[in-house]
Amino acid sequence: MNAKDLPVLGLPDHGVKLRHGADGTQVFDPVRRKWVALTPEEWVRQHFINHLVQDKGCPASLIAVETALVLNELSKRADVLVHAADGHPVALVECKAPGVRISQSVFEQAARYNVVFKVRWLLVTNGLKHYCCRVDHSKGNVDFVVDIPDHATMSAP
Repeated sequence: MNAKDLPVLGLPDHGVKLRHGADGTQVFDPVRRKWVALTPEEWVRQHFINHLVQDKGCPASLIAVETALVLNELSKRADVLVHAADGHPVALVECKAPGVRISQSVFEQAARYNVVFKVRWLLVTNGLKHYCCRVDHSKGNVDFVVDIPDHATMSAP
């Protein structure tokens, strides 16, 4: 996979570090602090992480990537988990490749993961379209919001 084969995303371009080697093209993940294979989903994930850090005020130190979880005795991984300053998770981001349509099943996947994390904010993106909803666990309500909140809003009680 090569970056020129991937589409321009509907996110600000803060740049991602790429390198080309025997294992193919890799992208540097500043959260995990390592080079990872460049896939369409990783392209979206890295751009979205940059958006969270550069535009939404999320400290990179409060972002976790591919967080393991166990759901119905199956091991899964959440793409991006944003934490508040006190360490509790406040937002879950599910990233899909640009060619993947954001469907009800994608939202259901994020909602299943949220059974474990119980965050207030769920975000789903394929890099071209982004959806964000606020979850009120006490009332069982899910409300879609137009704009992705900044870190202070995500972390507010």
